[in-house]
Amino acid sequence: MEKSLHVALVSLGCPKNLVDSESMLAALGQAGCVVGAPMDKADVIVINTCGFLAAARAESYDVIAEAVELKRGGRAKRVVVAGCLSTRDRETVFQHAPDVDAVIGVNDRESIVEAVMGEGKFAAYDSHPCPYSRRSSGDAGRFRLTPPHTAYLRIAEGCSQKCSFCTIPAIRGPLRSKPADMVLAEARELIADGAVELNVIAQDTTAWGEDFPEKKGQKSGNLSSLLRRLNALDGAAWIRLMYTYPRRFDDELIDAIASLDHVLPYIDMPLQHISTGVLRRMRRGVTRRRVETLLGKLRDRVPGLAIRTSFITGFPGETAAEFRELLDFVWEFQFDAVGVFEFSPEPGTPAERMKNQVPAEVAADRAKQIMAAQREIVVAANQSLAEQRQPLEVLVDGLDPQGRCVGRYYGQAPDIDGLCIFTEPQPPGHYGKILPAVVVGFDEYDLIMESSPKWNKK
Repeated sequence: MEKSLHVALVSLGCPKNLVDSESMLAALGQAGCVVGAPMDKADVIVINTCGFLAAARAESYDVIAEAVELKRGGRAKRVVVAGCLSTRDRETVFQHAPDVDAVIGVNDRESIVEAVMGEGKFAAYDSHPCPYSRRSSGDAGRFRLTPPHTAYLRIAEGCSQKCSFCTIPAIRGPLRSKPADMVLAEARELIADGAVELNVIAQDTTAWGEDFPEKKGQKSGNLSSLLRRLNALDGAAWIRLMYTYPRRFDDELIDAIASLDHVLPYIDMPLQHISTGVLRRMRRGVTRRRVETLLGKLRDRVPGLAIRTSFITGFPGETAAEFRELLDFVWEFQFDAVGVFEFSPEPGTPAERMKNQVPAEVAADRAKQIMAAQREIVVAANQSLAEQRQPLEVLVDGLDPQGRCVGRYYGQAPDIDGLCIFTEPQPPGHYGKILPAVVVGFDEYDLIMESSPKWNKK
């Protein structure tokens, strides 16, 4: 009997990429491969790459080089490169790393079995992304890499916004929304597999349904209607909305978030900047006034709302005054979480060709200033929670690499936000459960939590 191939898969980049990785692992498992092997013990190493920014591409090539070195050492038989970098760089991946055996594009994950189990060089690139109406399986049947109690629910693929700095439309193609019934079926499958937290993702979740054909002059669905149907499912205690964009965020969506009991008061909304001049050069389709009006509505109408955002510093033409406007805005609005990217001039984007490119060291210094301000904001907010001994409902994730029992309250998304760290370990039977706790301290971005007496009596 022939020995099954042991496959290691390294998933880089965003949660959308992670869902692709989970789908590829399921396909390999169904084909008879043993999946989940460590890199140094695998027959085949698959790297699902990120190609969004220069730093992400550098990381991807570093991991590829590590895999190739293991192959040269005689352990691995094949190295397969998949994902966004494969689509972006195409044949140049072979030029950069000649010992790579197979390259498959981001829209070609159905080729993963052939790439892994085949022989010789293999390449698959789909220049015409397939709509979900012709891909009936969607993301069903995944081999999940997240803890059982939390999962990513992808509702669309691609993006049609065409921001001047972004390569996503070129890599993943235009918006393709999943039909609502497909989304709901996948949600039920994830819930049946133990997920109590569904993190709704897409390149632009607020665009869901925009590409559906009109019936009697109206679209057949929008994000608000989809959230209402997800909220009605049994078992999804937390529904978290990620990757929203301000241009399509309307009053109906605000009302849905405010009124639906399982939809968390948490919004991930990458704003990128606040200066109207910079936003226009970015082609974001909004002005400062529109953004501030939207944020005001959200805070007024959604009690306890936590807002995460991200900004870009050093965008072409960003003046000292425009940066000061952004920094002042961060201080004024007091976001719950902020990420900052230094502008990266991505080849083929309009922003790469713009005049008045900002020196990299200036962009880096501005990013540091934003993050220093945000750290002070978060520390002050966390200190206030600790002084008030704020009660919170916490989803217990389990033990972290340091052996601490950790979890998250509704204002903390997986992997990108802070954590709740318990003062005492929780029984394994509590992992994946939502329990009451109080804030008794903090460690910068993380909260120190103590289980409530009510829970301890159970």
